[in-house]
Amino acid sequence: MTSARLLWCATGYVALGLGIVGILLPVLPTTPFVILAAFAFSRGSPRMRARLEEHRHFGPAIRDWEARGAIRPRHKAAACMAMAVSLLGAVLLALPPAVLAMQALALAGAGAFVLTRPSA
Repeated sequence: MTSARLLWCATGYVALGLGIVGILLPVLPTTPFVILAAFAFSRGSPRMRARLEEHRHFGPAIRDWEARGAIRPRHKAAACMAMAVSLLGAVLLALPPAVLAMQALALAGAGAFVLTRPSA
């Protein structure tokens, strides 16, 4: 295996690992990491890519994204809820106003991106 393929595989496994952790932690998004893993595996391990596409939970999100750039409505809602919880947590931790403003701006941009994607 070439070093480039090894790097793509490593990226895929790290992204997939973060996606799996995101199942348990609501502030870590699962779907973007799984899509990144599928992208990386397409360059490093076609076998792992196929396994992700065939997975009963991850496969539909990957196919929806690649076919139409679509995100299912329940995933949009979950992403927006996680962003809101994250911002609320920062407020409750009494982070400095500048940090809160930067976080709110970043989350608003991410939320706008998610909400303007087509629904699957």
